[in-house]
Amino acid sequence: MNIEEVREYCIAKKGTSEDFPFDDVSLVIKVGKKMFALLSLDENPKRVSLKCEPEYAVELREQYAAVQPAYHFNKKHWNMVILDGSISDKNLKQWIDHSYEIVIKGMTKKEREELCGYDK
Repeated sequence: MNIEEVREYCIAKKGTSEDFPFDDVSLVIKVGKKMFALLSLDENPKRVSLKCEPEYAVELREQYAAVQPAYHFNKKHWNMVILDGSISDKNLKQWIDHSYEIVIKGMTKKEREELCGYDK
């Protein structure tokens, strides 16, 4: 996936929004008021930072060279994925879904229902 495909996949999810709260090259994608992805638009190759369960984050870093602790984030909960072509679209979509789900699960049931009819 290229950076635009990552963006499109993220914003297609229920209850998402996007903005540039930090600068004009760091695109933040949120569900509700919580970030689940940050796309670095000024890097080459492009990068996306995703929230991740701590044990799974370490596992992915050990398994894939393109997965590293996310710069400027809590390294325990965030991975940066370098979009250099070494990660399959299937894996990247699974990791985006995982990040989105973590944020959704952190919301109250009422917030989930109000935001997007989501009740997991």
